[in-house]
Amino acid sequence: MDMPATAGSKASASDSIGEQSDVVIEAMNLTKTYRDFWGRQKVRALKALDLEVRRGEVFGLLGPNGSGKTTTIKLLLGLLFPTSGQALVFGKEASDVSKNERIGYLPEESYLYKFLNAEETLDFYGRLFDMPTTDRRRRTDELIDMVGLGWARRRQLKEYSKGMTRRIGLAQALINDPELILLDEPTTGLDPIGTREMKDLIIRLRDEGRTVVMCSHLLADVQDVCDRIAILYQGELKELGRVDQLLTVRDVTQIQAKGLDRAAEDEIKAVIQKHGGSLLSVENPTTTLEELFLDIVRDSEARPGRRAQEKQ
Repeated sequence: MDMPATAGSKASASDSIGEQSDVVIEAMNLTKTYRDFWGRQKVRALKALDLEVRRGEVFGLLGPNGSGKTTTIKLLLGLLFPTSGQALVFGKEASDVSKNERIGYLPEESYLYKFLNAEETLDFYGRLFDMPTTDRRRRTDELIDMVGLGWARRRQLKEYSKGMTRRIGLAQALINDPELILLDEPTTGLDPIGTREMKDLIIRLRDEGRTVVMCSHLLADVQDVCDRIAILYQGELKELGRVDQLLTVRDVTQIQAKGLDRAAEDEIKAVIQKHGGSLLSVENPTTTLEELFLDIVRDSEARPGRRAQEKQ
């Protein structure tokens, strides 16, 4: 929803920039400190976070419990207010609730009405967005099929398993056809098949041009679907960049070839040509996201205060 014309030319210019920019989310020195009843600092959940999320990418927020992932999501939604710094979504202040009409949100725990069935649940959330009746029905049918719950569309949610509840929660997050989708632990409670289907849905959303931000501590899930990641630890950004770049082991080179006899397997690159082999690739091998994450945690404990530089 655009700001009304009476808000002035400054607001209109900001909206225009937000529409045109490839940067959907921008956090600048974003900090959140929780205080006790007396106003004393209790927990600094987020410390001077700087990052950008670009249009059409799957961006992963990765970190252990208490690292600031959910706090970041709530700051972006305007559910929390920053202690200092700034967060912009679509070029608007995160506290501007009008931008939430363009956002879908799946929290870590889906708070749904258990006495409603899948159709009634999606119809209810469609009404919250003032969707016309025909649009609600069409969108409800599309989403129930998308998340694979056609066979249980008229069962009350109290009869759903946790995995089924997760699926209808995702459908609820997509009811308004959002441009930006925030997913907090989207594969929680899903079996391996459901997990694979959820990851396929996330990739499908990206291919449709939507922007997805997902929080997770399941490293394999992040590695499979995310284009870029930010690793948080104790509220601080410790690593930022493309997944493929971060996982490349740059001081090791691997050579892949075919057509070689056994004697040539132990030879170096020059010998491959001597034995008539075909050189398929020369590249750096990659580590796993689990190994990268654990290395960053250990390094953070050894060198507190180190800040991330995005890997290109």
